[in-house]
Amino acid sequence: MKKVFNIEGMSCGHCIIAVEKELNKLNIGKKKVKIGKAKVEFDIAKVSEEDIKIAIKNAGYAVIK
Repeated sequence: MKKVFNIEGMSCGHCIIAVEKELNKLNIGKKKVKIGKAKVEFDIAKVSEEDIKIAIKNAGYAVIK
């Protein structure tokens, strides 16, 4: 599954690194993190959307709709 998560509160390269670090802890395929967005490819049998949202929250940011 491919999904784009819109992220609130990101403003710099350090923000990108923080989100990438948390996403790396999950069993996901490809990811592309930019300021304000994370495009993630993942297997829903291994990782849920909620897991990804929690990882982003753990990095210090909020997922917005």
